[in-house]
Amino acid sequence: MTDQHQTPSPDPGGEAPDRPLTLAVVRHLVREDWKGLPGDTLVVLSRDAEGNLFSPFASYSHSRYAPTHSELVGDVYPLPEELTADPSLRELYGDSIPDTALPALVLYPLG
Repeated sequence: MTDQHQTPSPDPGGEAPDRPLTLAVVRHLVREDWKGLPGDTLVVLSRDAEGNLFSPFASYSHSRYAPTHSELVGDVYPLPEELTADPSLRELYGDSIPDTALPALVLYPLG
């Protein structure tokens, strides 16, 4: 899984990486950070560590997603441009990214 989490832009003082995002921040993300993403971009939710309960939305990444075990469960992979720019990612992933991996906006929980 890629660990290229991005902290949303509206973070005065850079103090929010460990806080849940509010609706105001999500609105900003939709209007600014995500406005250029194609409308057919898949949105993928990360499970919490225990695979149950609920957790606030905290960060996101632009990645690729491919189902592995069923249509409901899969893995996240770096984008081609990330692989080009980062030799350690190329070494880590090599040729292991499935051809079925689709561009995705991956949402990660706080916990």
